[in-house]
Amino acid sequence: MTEKQETAPPPNLETLPDWAHWIAQDEDGTWWAYEAEPNQQHNGWYENEVGRIQRLGKTKPAANWQTTLKSC
Repeated sequence: MTEKQETAPPPNLETLPDWAHWIAQDEDGTWWAYEAEPNQQHNGWYENEVGRIQRLGKTKPAANWQTTLKSC
């Protein structure tokens, strides 16, 4: 029997700041909102000093956090 990796859903998109155009989850489960498309690093995402960023909270980490980057 294969065990499924459950993950928590992303933050409610209706509560994001008006300037947020991207969301992503880091390897540790922390969700972030970004004004500009973030770059991937070895264990999460970073804004590369362009645009604003805001921590949204933390949920159970995704099995493949690299696929959590979404435009809003």
